[in-house]
Amino acid sequence: HFYPRDMNHTKGGLVIFTANSHPSSRELSKRIAERLGVELGKVQVYQEANRETRVQIQESVRGKDVFVIQTVSKDVNTTIMEMLIMVYACRTSCARSITGVLPYFPYSKQCKMRKRGSIVSKLIASMMCKAGLTHLITMDLHQKEIQGFFNIPVDNLRASPFLLQYIQEEIPDYRNAVIVAKSPASAKRAQSFAERLRLGIAVIHGEAQDAESDQVDGRHSPPTVKTTGAIHPSMEIPLLIPKEKPPITVVGDVGGRIAIIVDDIIDDVDSFVAAAETLKERGAYKIYVMATHGILSSDAPRFIEESAIDEVVVTNTIPHELQKLQCPKIKTADISMILSEAIRRIHNGESMSYLFRNIGVDD
Repeated sequence: HFYPRDMNHTKGGLVIFTANSHPSSRELSKRIAERLGVELGKVQVYQEANRETRVQIQESVRGKDVFVIQTVSKDVNTTIMEMLIMVYACRTSCARSITGVLPYFPYSKQCKMRKRGSIVSKLIASMMCKAGLTHLITMDLHQKEIQGFFNIPVDNLRASPFLLQYIQEEIPDYRNAVIVAKSPASAKRAQSFAERLRLGIAVIHGEAQDAESDQVDGRHSPPTVKTTGAIHPSMEIPLLIPKEKPPITVVGDVGGRIAIIVDDIIDDVDSFVAAAETLKERGAYKIYVMATHGILSSDAPRFIEESAIDEVVVTNTIPHELQKLQCPKIKTADISMILSEAIRRIHNGESMSYLFRNIGVDD
Protein backbone atom coordinates (compact mmCIF):
# COMPACT_ATOMS: atom_id res chain seq x y z
CA HIS A 1 0.00 0.00 0.00
CA PHE A 2 0.97 3.54 -0.60
CA TYR A 3 1.29 6.08 2.20
CA PRO A 4 1.88 9.81 1.78
CA ARG A 5 5.01 9.60 3.95
CA ASP A 6 6.69 7.53 1.19
CA MET A 7 6.81 10.82 -0.68
CA ASN A 8 9.76 11.92 1.43
CA HIS A 9 12.00 9.20 0.00
CA THR A 10 12.18 11.04 -3.33
CA LYS A 11 14.18 14.17 -4.07
CA GLY A 12 11.34 16.55 -4.83
CA GLY A 13 7.90 16.74 -3.29
CA LEU A 14 4.82 15.91 -5.34
CA VAL A 15 2.25 18.53 -6.29
CA ILE A 16 -0.93 17.78 -8.20
CA PHE A 17 -2.79 20.62 -9.87
CA THR A 18 -5.92 20.58 -11.93
CA ALA A 19 -5.60 23.04 -14.79
CA ASN A 20 -9.29 23.11 -15.50
CA SER A 21 -11.63 25.96 -14.62
CA HIS A 22 -14.56 23.68 -15.54
CA PRO A 23 -16.09 22.37 -12.28
CA SER A 24 -17.12 18.90 -13.53
CA SER A 25 -13.54 18.22 -14.59
CA ARG A 26 -12.25 18.48 -11.03
CA GLU A 27 -13.94 15.20 -10.18
CA LEU A 28 -11.20 13.07 -11.78
CA SER A 29 -8.40 15.14 -10.21
CA LYS A 30 -10.01 14.78 -6.78
CA ARG A 31 -10.21 11.00 -7.19
CA ILE A 32 -6.56 10.80 -8.24
CA ALA A 33 -5.41 13.01 -5.34
CA GLU A 34 -7.43 10.92 -2.86
CA ARG A 35 -5.90 7.69 -4.11
CA LEU A 36 -2.42 9.19 -3.71
CA GLY A 37 -3.22 10.54 -0.26
CA VAL A 38 -2.29 14.12 -1.17
CA GLU A 39 -4.22 17.38 -1.27
CA LEU A 40 -4.83 19.04 -4.62
CA GLY A 41 -2.39 21.94 -5.12
CA LYS A 42 -3.79 25.43 -4.60
CA VAL A 43 -4.23 27.24 -7.89
CA GLN A 44 -6.73 29.56 -9.48
CA VAL A 45 -7.59 29.09 -13.14
CA TYR A 46 -10.24 31.36 -14.55
CA GLN A 47 -11.37 33.38 -17.55
CA GLU A 48 -11.24 37.14 -17.26
CA ALA A 49 -14.07 39.29 -18.58
CA ASN A 50 -12.30 39.57 -21.95
CA ARG A 51 -12.07 35.73 -22.16
CA GLU A 52 -8.32 35.67 -21.46
CA THR A 53 -7.18 32.77 -19.31
CA ARG A 54 -5.42 33.60 -16.08
CA VAL A 55 -3.54 31.12 -13.89
CA GLN A 56 -2.37 31.96 -10.38
CA ILE A 57 -0.38 29.29 -8.55
CA GLN A 58 -0.87 29.83 -4.82
CA GLU A 59 1.90 27.67 -3.40
CA SER A 60 5.59 27.10 -4.04
CA VAL A 61 6.51 24.56 -6.72
CA ARG A 62 10.28 25.17 -6.68
CA GLY A 63 12.14 21.87 -7.01
CA LYS A 64 8.89 19.87 -6.91
CA ASP A 65 7.55 17.17 -9.24
CA VAL A 66 4.43 18.82 -10.63
CA PHE A 67 1.57 16.86 -12.21
CA VAL A 68 -0.97 18.91 -14.12
CA ILE A 69 -4.26 17.09 -14.70
CA GLN A 70 -6.37 18.41 -17.56
CA THR A 71 -9.63 16.94 -18.80
CA VAL A 72 -11.15 18.23 -22.00
CA SER A 73 -14.35 20.22 -21.52
CA LYS A 74 -16.75 21.34 -24.25
CA ASP A 75 -14.64 24.43 -24.88
CA VAL A 76 -11.61 22.51 -26.11
CA ASN A 77 -9.51 25.52 -27.10
CA THR A 78 -9.82 27.08 -23.64
CA THR A 79 -8.79 23.70 -22.26
CA ILE A 80 -5.57 23.82 -24.30
CA MET A 81 -4.74 27.41 -23.30
CA GLU A 82 -5.34 26.61 -19.62
CA MET A 83 -2.95 23.69 -19.91
CA LEU A 84 -0.24 25.70 -21.73
CA ILE A 85 -0.40 28.66 -19.33
CA MET A 86 -0.42 26.39 -16.29
CA VAL A 87 2.62 24.42 -17.50
CA TYR A 88 4.46 27.62 -18.39
CA ALA A 89 3.64 29.10 -14.96
CA CYS A 90 5.10 26.01 -13.25
CA ARG A 91 8.16 26.13 -15.46
CA THR A 92 8.85 29.79 -14.71
CA SER A 93 8.36 29.01 -11.01
CA CYS A 94 11.27 26.51 -11.19
CA ALA A 95 9.38 23.22 -10.93
CA ARG A 96 11.77 20.24 -11.07
CA SER A 97 9.59 18.37 -13.59
CA ILE A 98 6.16 18.99 -15.11
CA THR A 99 4.10 15.98 -16.15
CA GLY A 100 0.90 16.59 -18.07
CA VAL A 101 -1.93 14.16 -17.35
CA LEU A 102 -4.29 14.47 -20.31
CA PRO A 103 -6.48 11.37 -20.30
CA TYR A 104 -7.90 12.44 -23.68
CA PHE A 105 -5.44 14.24 -25.92
CA PRO A 106 -7.32 17.07 -27.71
CA TYR A 107 -7.25 17.29 -31.52
CA SER A 108 -6.05 13.70 -31.68
CA LYS A 109 -8.46 12.99 -34.54
CA GLN A 110 -6.58 15.49 -36.68
CA CYS A 111 -3.42 13.44 -36.86
CA LYS A 112 -3.33 12.68 -40.58
CA MET A 113 -2.74 14.96 -43.53
CA ARG A 114 -6.00 15.86 -45.22
CA LYS A 115 -6.42 17.83 -48.41
CA ARG A 116 -4.86 21.27 -47.74
CA GLY A 117 -5.32 20.72 -44.02
CA SER A 118 -2.62 20.23 -41.42
CA ILE A 119 -1.63 17.70 -38.77
CA VAL A 120 -3.04 19.65 -35.84
CA SER A 121 -2.10 17.16 -33.12
CA LYS A 122 1.57 17.69 -34.03
CA LEU A 123 1.08 21.45 -33.52
CA ILE A 124 -0.55 20.90 -30.11
CA ALA A 125 2.29 18.54 -29.13
CA SER A 126 4.90 21.14 -30.09
CA MET A 127 3.08 23.86 -28.15
CA MET A 128 2.95 21.73 -25.02
CA CYS A 129 6.65 20.84 -25.21
CA LYS A 130 7.49 24.50 -25.83
CA ALA A 131 5.48 25.57 -22.77
CA GLY A 132 7.67 23.34 -20.60
CA LEU A 133 6.03 19.92 -20.36
CA THR A 134 8.66 17.29 -19.50
CA HIS A 135 6.48 14.16 -19.62
CA LEU A 136 2.99 13.24 -20.80
CA ILE A 137 0.54 10.67 -19.46
CA THR A 138 -2.44 10.05 -21.72
CA MET A 139 -4.89 7.27 -22.56
CA ASP A 140 -5.74 5.50 -25.79
CA LEU A 141 -4.31 7.96 -28.29
CA HIS A 142 -6.42 7.93 -31.43
CA GLN A 143 -3.35 6.75 -33.35
CA LYS A 144 -0.33 5.38 -31.48
CA GLU A 145 1.99 7.31 -33.81
CA ILE A 146 0.95 10.59 -32.12
CA GLN A 147 3.55 9.65 -29.47
CA GLY A 148 6.21 10.46 -32.05
CA PHE A 149 5.00 14.07 -32.32
CA PHE A 150 6.47 14.75 -28.87
CA ASN A 151 10.14 15.10 -28.08
CA ILE A 152 9.45 14.12 -24.45
CA PRO A 153 8.50 10.71 -22.99
CA VAL A 154 4.84 9.78 -23.50
CA ASP A 155 3.02 7.08 -21.54
CA ASN A 156 0.01 6.04 -23.57
CA LEU A 157 -2.00 4.07 -20.98
CA ARG A 158 -4.83 1.78 -22.07
CA ALA A 159 -8.40 1.59 -20.86
CA SER A 160 -9.07 -1.86 -22.34
CA PRO A 161 -8.53 -3.78 -19.05
CA PHE A 162 -11.28 -1.69 -17.43
CA LEU A 163 -13.65 -2.16 -20.36
CA LEU A 164 -12.93 -5.90 -20.45
CA GLN A 165 -13.58 -6.09 -16.72
CA TYR A 166 -16.89 -4.25 -17.25
CA ILE A 167 -17.91 -6.78 -19.91
CA GLN A 168 -17.08 -9.73 -17.65
CA GLU A 169 -18.76 -8.32 -14.55
CA GLU A 170 -21.72 -6.33 -15.86
CA ILE A 171 -22.88 -8.26 -18.94
CA PRO A 172 -24.34 -11.43 -17.38
CA ASP A 173 -24.36 -13.55 -20.53
CA TYR A 174 -21.18 -12.19 -22.10
CA ARG A 175 -20.03 -15.65 -23.23
CA ASN A 176 -22.78 -15.44 -25.84
CA ALA A 177 -21.40 -12.17 -27.17
CA VAL A 178 -19.56 -11.25 -30.32
CA ILE A 179 -17.17 -8.28 -30.53
CA VAL A 180 -18.07 -5.98 -33.42
CA ALA A 181 -15.99 -3.44 -35.35
CA LYS A 182 -18.32 -0.88 -36.91
CA SER A 183 -15.82 -0.31 -39.72
CA PRO A 184 -12.70 -2.18 -40.86
CA ALA A 185 -10.63 0.62 -39.25
CA SER A 186 -11.48 -0.60 -35.74
CA ALA A 187 -11.11 -4.31 -36.58
CA LYS A 188 -7.71 -4.58 -34.86
CA ARG A 189 -9.12 -3.26 -31.61
CA ALA A 190 -12.06 -5.66 -31.87
CA GLN A 191 -9.69 -8.56 -32.46
CA SER A 192 -7.63 -7.60 -29.41
CA PHE A 193 -10.76 -7.55 -27.21
CA ALA A 194 -12.12 -10.79 -28.68
CA GLU A 195 -8.89 -12.71 -28.13
CA ARG A 196 -8.75 -11.85 -24.43
CA LEU A 197 -12.43 -12.62 -23.85
CA ARG A 198 -12.19 -15.73 -26.06
CA LEU A 199 -15.09 -14.53 -28.22
CA GLY A 200 -15.69 -14.25 -31.94
CA ILE A 201 -15.58 -11.03 -33.93
CA ALA A 202 -17.73 -9.46 -36.64
CA VAL A 203 -16.82 -6.57 -38.92
CA ILE A 204 -19.27 -4.27 -40.64
CA HIS A 205 -18.15 -2.79 -43.92
CA GLY A 206 -19.74 -1.08 -46.86
CA GLU A 207 -21.64 2.07 -47.68
CA ALA A 208 -22.59 3.79 -44.42
CA GLN A 209 -19.07 4.52 -43.23
CA ASP A 210 -17.77 7.16 -40.91
CA ALA A 211 -16.18 10.48 -41.82
CA GLU A 212 -12.72 9.07 -41.31
CA SER A 213 -12.98 7.09 -44.52
CA ASP A 214 -10.51 7.83 -47.29
CA GLN A 215 -12.98 9.97 -49.20
CA VAL A 216 -12.09 13.14 -47.32
CA ASP A 217 -8.45 12.62 -48.15
CA GLY A 218 -7.44 14.44 -51.32
CA ARG A 219 -4.93 11.77 -52.32
CA HIS A 220 -7.69 9.26 -52.97
CA SER A 221 -9.83 11.41 -55.21
CA PRO A 222 -7.92 11.96 -58.47
CA PRO A 223 -9.20 14.50 -61.02
CA THR A 224 -11.87 12.99 -63.25
CA VAL A 225 -11.05 15.04 -66.32
CA LYS A 226 -7.85 14.74 -68.28
CA THR A 227 -5.83 17.91 -67.94
CA THR A 228 -3.33 18.21 -70.72
CA GLY A 229 -1.03 21.16 -71.20
CA ALA A 230 -0.57 21.61 -67.47
CA ILE A 231 1.84 18.69 -67.29
CA HIS A 232 4.49 17.63 -69.72
CA PRO A 233 2.88 15.53 -72.51
CA SER A 234 5.03 12.49 -71.76
CA MET A 235 4.04 12.67 -68.08
CA GLU A 236 0.35 11.95 -68.22
CA ILE A 237 -0.92 10.86 -64.81
CA PRO A 238 -2.95 7.67 -65.19
CA LEU A 239 -6.63 8.09 -64.31
CA LEU A 240 -7.86 6.09 -61.39
CA ILE A 241 -11.44 4.95 -61.09
CA PRO A 242 -13.00 6.44 -57.94
CA LYS A 243 -13.60 3.83 -55.24
CA GLU A 244 -17.13 2.46 -55.06
CA LYS A 245 -18.21 1.19 -51.65
CA PRO A 246 -20.07 -2.11 -51.63
CA PRO A 247 -23.43 -2.29 -49.83
CA ILE A 248 -23.31 -2.93 -46.10
CA THR A 249 -22.19 -6.42 -45.21
CA VAL A 250 -21.51 -7.96 -41.82
CA VAL A 251 -18.58 -10.35 -41.89
CA GLY A 252 -19.22 -12.78 -39.05
CA ASP A 253 -22.38 -14.15 -37.48
CA VAL A 254 -24.31 -12.05 -34.93
CA GLY A 255 -27.65 -13.89 -35.04
CA GLY A 256 -29.00 -14.62 -31.55
CA ARG A 257 -25.92 -13.03 -29.96
CA ILE A 258 -25.11 -10.02 -27.82
CA ALA A 259 -23.20 -7.56 -30.01
CA ILE A 260 -20.48 -5.46 -28.35
CA ILE A 261 -19.23 -2.64 -30.58
CA VAL A 262 -15.75 -1.44 -29.57
CA ASP A 263 -14.02 1.80 -30.53
CA ASP A 264 -11.70 4.37 -28.99
CA ILE A 265 -13.81 7.54 -29.32
CA ILE A 266 -17.57 8.00 -29.39
CA ASP A 267 -18.53 11.50 -30.39
CA ASP A 268 -20.74 11.73 -33.44
CA VAL A 269 -23.01 8.73 -32.83
CA ASP A 270 -24.53 8.38 -36.33
CA SER A 271 -22.19 5.57 -37.35
CA PHE A 272 -22.81 3.71 -34.07
CA VAL A 273 -26.58 4.05 -34.41
CA ALA A 274 -26.42 2.85 -38.03
CA ALA A 275 -24.24 -0.10 -37.00
CA ALA A 276 -26.73 -0.99 -34.24
CA GLU A 277 -29.59 -0.98 -36.78
CA THR A 278 -27.62 -3.28 -39.09
CA LEU A 279 -26.82 -5.66 -36.21
CA LYS A 280 -30.48 -5.73 -35.08
CA GLU A 281 -31.51 -6.64 -38.65
CA ARG A 282 -28.94 -9.47 -38.60
CA GLY A 283 -30.49 -10.87 -35.42
CA ALA A 284 -28.39 -9.49 -32.53
CA TYR A 285 -30.62 -9.37 -29.44
CA LYS A 286 -28.66 -6.89 -27.34
CA ILE A 287 -26.26 -4.17 -28.40
CA TYR A 288 -23.53 -2.59 -26.27
CA VAL A 289 -21.04 0.09 -27.26
CA MET A 290 -17.69 0.25 -25.43
CA ALA A 291 -15.40 3.23 -25.98
CA THR A 292 -12.62 4.91 -24.02
CA HIS A 293 -13.43 8.56 -24.69
CA GLY A 294 -17.07 9.61 -24.47
CA ILE A 295 -17.03 13.03 -26.12
CA LEU A 296 -20.73 12.70 -27.02
CA SER A 297 -21.18 16.23 -28.37
CA SER A 298 -24.43 18.08 -29.11
CA ASP A 299 -27.42 15.73 -29.60
CA ALA A 300 -25.51 12.46 -29.18
CA PRO A 301 -27.24 11.44 -25.89
CA ARG A 302 -30.70 11.92 -27.41
CA PHE A 303 -29.77 9.88 -30.49
CA ILE A 304 -28.44 7.06 -28.28
CA GLU A 305 -31.63 7.15 -26.18
CA GLU A 306 -33.78 6.76 -29.32
CA SER A 307 -31.55 4.13 -30.97
CA ALA A 308 -31.36 0.33 -30.90
CA ILE A 309 -28.29 0.53 -28.63
CA ASP A 310 -28.96 -0.92 -25.15
CA GLU A 311 -25.97 0.52 -23.32
CA VAL A 312 -23.00 2.79 -24.01
CA VAL A 313 -20.01 2.29 -21.71
CA VAL A 314 -17.32 4.97 -21.65
CA THR A 315 -14.57 5.83 -19.17
CA ASN A 316 -14.21 9.07 -17.20
CA THR A 317 -11.29 10.37 -19.30
CA ILE A 318 -13.76 13.09 -20.30
CA PRO A 319 -16.44 14.42 -17.91
CA HIS A 320 -19.92 13.48 -19.18
CA GLU A 321 -22.28 14.11 -16.26
CA LEU A 322 -24.69 16.19 -18.36
CA GLN A 323 -24.86 13.54 -21.07
CA LYS A 324 -25.71 10.90 -18.46
CA LEU A 325 -28.62 13.01 -17.22
CA GLN A 326 -29.98 13.16 -20.77
CA CYS A 327 -29.44 9.47 -21.45
CA PRO A 328 -29.59 6.77 -18.73
CA LYS A 329 -28.12 4.26 -21.22
CA ILE A 330 -24.67 5.84 -20.74
CA LYS A 331 -22.55 4.07 -18.10
CA THR A 332 -19.08 4.91 -16.77
CA ALA A 333 -16.02 2.78 -16.04
CA ASP A 334 -13.63 4.55 -13.66
CA ILE A 335 -9.98 4.74 -14.80
CA SER A 336 -8.66 7.06 -12.06
CA MET A 337 -6.83 4.12 -10.49
CA ILE A 338 -4.42 3.57 -13.38
CA LEU A 339 -3.72 7.33 -13.67
CA SER A 340 -2.90 7.65 -9.97
CA GLU A 341 -0.70 4.56 -10.15
CA ALA A 342 1.14 6.03 -13.17
CA ILE A 343 1.71 9.29 -11.26
CA ARG A 344 2.97 7.40 -8.20
CA ARG A 345 5.36 5.27 -10.27
CA ILE A 346 6.78 8.20 -12.21
CA HIS A 347 7.23 10.24 -9.05
CA ASN A 348 9.02 7.36 -7.29
CA GLY A 349 11.08 6.47 -10.36
CA GLU A 350 9.56 2.99 -10.66
CA SER A 351 9.06 0.98 -13.84
CA MET A 352 5.83 1.56 -15.78
CA SER A 353 5.78 -1.82 -17.54
CA TYR A 354 3.55 -3.29 -14.81
CA LEU A 355 0.72 -1.03 -16.05
CA PHE A 356 1.01 -2.54 -19.54
CA ARG A 357 1.28 -6.18 -18.53
CA ASN A 358 -2.01 -7.37 -20.06
CA ILE A 359 -2.06 -5.05 -23.04
CA GLY A 360 -2.42 -6.42 -26.56
CA VAL A 361 -0.37 -4.98 -29.39
CA ASP A 362 -3.53 -3.73 -31.10
CA ASP A 363 -5.22 -1.98 -28.20
